[in-house]
Amino acid sequence: MTRIGAITVGQAPRVDVTVDVLPIWGDKAELIEAGALDKLTYEEILALTPEHPDDHILVSRLRDGREVTFSEPRIVGYLQNCIDELEAQGVALIVFFCTGEFPYTFRHNVPIIYPSDILLRILPALSGGRPITVVTPSKLQLAQLKVKWERHVDKANILYASPYGDKAALERACREITETDGELVVLDCIGYTQKMKRDIAAATGKRVILARTMLARAVLEMIDV
Repeated sequence: MTRIGAITVGQAPRVDVTVDVLPIWGDKAELIEAGALDKLTYEEILALTPEHPDDHILVSRLRDGREVTFSEPRIVGYLQNCIDELEAQGVALIVFFCTGEFPYTFRHNVPIIYPSDILLRILPALSGGRPITVVTPSKLQLAQLKVKWERHVDKANILYASPYGDKAALERACREITETDGELVVLDCIGYTQKMKRDIAAATGKRVILARTMLARAVLEMIDV
């Protein structure tokens, strides 16, 4: 059994994520979680607003289920603490439970797997050069996601609908997805669930890629020996 560390940019444990991930790993992995915001109060988290207009925006979930939005650069130090804590517990590798793009400057001794890297390398191949549609949690992320994806594909339609909000947001997104020319839909947040994937596919008739299960299956290739 491989001991895997998982870092959420919100608060651990992410029971909403592991419900879809752990069945894929089965008895081949022991998961240890750490959250960047684990030791912060709600008021301290709300203060993590962007300091610069071009700061990357992250959306995550707290332990009590609340959604929070904050600046990525302001939690880099907390993420390093998570890496140190997980390595001290003997993990063989670390996965990020977040599809944001992060600096490759963390100090680490074991491999770190970023879901965004997996998505950005596989989706161009799966799309076959055709437009894709990307769904992200927040309206505040639309511009940064446009830049992120159009570095790798010719055209990306970017929509938003929080996986932590009410069902109406996803229903609206489904209507918008149906009107796009993207034949492949990417749910670009670890918070989207298998059920959301199935519901969106059924409502739109399009193929849907889910970040959390793609991450889990890629890691399975590393530990299934």
